[in-house]
Amino acid sequence: MAERKITGRHVLIGFVAAFGVIIGVNLVLAYSAISTFPGLEVKNSYVASQEFNERKAAQEALGWTISADHAGGVLTLGITDDTGQPVQVARLEATVGRATHVQEDQTPTFRFDGTAYVASVDLGDGNWNIRMKAWDSNGTLFQQRVVLHKE
Repeated sequence: MAERKITGRHVLIGFVAAFGVIIGVNLVLAYSAISTFPGLEVKNSYVASQEFNERKAAQEALGWTISADHAGGVLTLGITDDTGQPVQVARLEATVGRATHVQEDQTPTFRFDGTAYVASVDLGDGNWNIRMKAWDSNGTLFQQRVVLHKE
């Protein structure tokens, strides 16, 4: 068998192939990051930070605890006060979605059944986030991201 020598052409092809793979992967990852970015949370982060402590204190004063469960196609969102009693809020908004992208986001219509808020929602297995906002009768906003793991 004839002995093959590595020439400058072989080295050039190796370098071009290696850097081509690196650049290609970087372009795919950059496109994926940009195409799945849901957007800005707030217009002015400085102004939002100035109001943070006031909103946090008002929310903590409510003493609410949130729990979430999904079984049989029904999403249950429990809101209880500091004595463990169910809370019926004046208004509730919630978005259910994955933490990694917004393609599967859903905005279910919850109804209060006397102990918790329930809504019919089809969720696949895995990790889900519930980004909720609830207002009490005085207009105090309570917002929280609730992690829901469904197997």
